[in-house]
Amino acid sequence: MIEETHFLFGEYNKKGTCNLLQIGNKQLPKFYSTATWRSSGCRRSIHRFSTAAAAEELITPPVQINYTQNLINGQFVDAASGKTFPTYDPRTGEVIAHVAEGDAEDINRAVAAARKAFDEGPWPRMTAYERSRILLRFADLVEKHSDELAALETWNNGKPYEQAAKSELPLLIRLFHYYAGWADKIHGLTVPADGDYHVQTLHEPIGVAGQIIPWNFPLVMFAWKVGPALACGNTIVLKTAEQTPLTALFVAKLFHEAGLPPGVLNIVSGYGPTAGAALASHMDVDKLAFTGSTDTGKIVLELAARSNLKPVTLELGGKSPFIVCEDADVDKAVELAHFALFFNQGQCCCAGSRTYVHERVHDEFIEKAKARALRRVVGDPFKQGVEQGPQIDSEQFEKVLRYIRSGIESNATLECGGDRFGSKGYFIQPTVFSNVQDDMLIAQDEIFGPVQSIFKFKDLDEVIRRANATRYGLAAGVFTKNLDTANTLTRALRAGTIWINCFDVFDAAIPFGGYKMSGIGREKGIYSLHNYLQVKAVITPLKKAAWL
Repeated sequence: MIEETHFLFGEYNKKGTCNLLQIGNKQLPKFYSTATWRSSGCRRSIHRFSTAAAAEELITPPVQINYTQNLINGQFVDAASGKTFPTYDPRTGEVIAHVAEGDAEDINRAVAAARKAFDEGPWPRMTAYERSRILLRFADLVEKHSDELAALETWNNGKPYEQAAKSELPLLIRLFHYYAGWADKIHGLTVPADGDYHVQTLHEPIGVAGQIIPWNFPLVMFAWKVGPALACGNTIVLKTAEQTPLTALFVAKLFHEAGLPPGVLNIVSGYGPTAGAALASHMDVDKLAFTGSTDTGKIVLELAARSNLKPVTLELGGKSPFIVCEDADVDKAVELAHFALFFNQGQCCCAGSRTYVHERVHDEFIEKAKARALRRVVGDPFKQGVEQGPQIDSEQFEKVLRYIRSGIESNATLECGGDRFGSKGYFIQPTVFSNVQDDMLIAQDEIFGPVQSIFKFKDLDEVIRRANATRYGLAAGVFTKNLDTANTLTRALRAGTIWINCFDVFDAAIPFGGYKMSGIGREKGIYSLHNYLQVKAVITPLKKAAWL
């Protein structure tokens, strides 16, 4: 990334804000007209991002696309309608491939295959050890093909290749090793009861699981959903996000190479209002799991309730606070807060998108946070050293830019960024706002982009109240050297995950999920198994029992 310095010129208007007219000799973009500046006069030097890096030639992804059809009953097949839809390279907006467009009829066929595989097939009747071995063989095949999968994930999603290859693929493999280990350890209890009875509980697979995954972490979300469901002996119909269908189809093929019986795992690519709605409302689906936005989660929950009242787990949106306390090492806090927000282009449901900084270190933090954002390397995600690729698609790209304009119009101080990066694809400059107030849209809504909002606070009581004043409760970060402060915040913050002096630590055994409108239920760990099991009590009379 190349940094340039320009001077702003303009004049104050009646509201006391600076109507800026140009940057150097260049006409200023319209959305800067209501910006406010902390300097005493209407002239200030700011940093802008050069587009030189974006003009470089893009790397051709080193992977072939072999699977674009739906997977139903162990076979790759065209959509029943014969329709396809394009999936795009977010670096350029160009079409990568055309994928079979599943709709209600394809969901019906996939559910029928999953139902037959559950009711009549070998999967739930296998020993748990046999199921475990198939999951382990699958994990080995993923490891064998990890370079191809990382390249395909980057091509279809835009995330940095180094992130996909060094962080997400190893986590995917670890997750399936973890769930394979659980397969033969799922068991019930013997329960003492009043009277001459033998009482036991059985933990049984729930049946056909419908699963809908998002586009921001396609492979990891595949593992979070598919791993525990298969370990428990269920069969699956999974709908991919329409933006990122390619890697799920690839790994589903690997599952069958590992010995998964036909019909156990079915993949349908398609759109939410058609394929997704059909799956959520299907009368022969026994359980539904969804990860995505809170607004869509409400629709999914309603469809499930209006059909057969199938149980639903939801992992939804967030607006997570990242709290920097007065005793913080500012340099370390800046780096961690930067990672908490900008990781994965800011497209992370638990992103630390509300950065609360104690007034004692606030000004120093802002200057260093701005400097760190200006150093962030944006460009082709296949290039070594690139930290930030493009947003997923044009819709998300425009949404993030609208929120940036909203922040400027609300008189938050734009420290850096604020515009697209380059002239091609869906790249956005790393953006930092200070002087953010709690009632601004950028403070309340989930932006899902590279936009850091910095707030000032005075004491713990104040920051607890403000951090909890949100409809979300997915995660929170705390940066402090004081154990008492950490303990106070850990218990006071209404969120499903609290990271102390770290952020985005995702281990297979650590449960993940939210309070309030961030969801229902938990993913990963032992808690994820509960989503895919029924508990049955069995009571048998005892005669002349030696003991009770």
